[in-house]
Amino acid sequence: MAATLDPVPGEGPVRPISVSLHEGTIAALKARTGRRGMSAYVEALIQRQLERERLRELIEDAEAEHGPVDQAAVEAKRALLRGDAADSADAA
Repeated sequence: MAATLDPVPGEGPVRPISVSLHEGTIAALKARTGRRGMSAYVEALIQRQLERERLRELIEDAEAEHGPVDQAAVEAKRALLRGDAADSADAA
């Protein structure tokens, strides 16, 4: 019999939980999502935060192994992605 894996964020059955939020946060959430879209909105926010935290962990692991990232190289790649003509020539 195969071992069952724990579901990853965004997978598995949906089940209700209780979360405490400030009244102002609830009002803003309802205004943005309507009453029925709140769960999907909160689910997406949590998934995005978990992805960001995991990415931060991966970056920290890579920097521990290879040293810090060269910020000039990062800016050059950003310029390429943005299509900045002046910066793109320098980055190539």
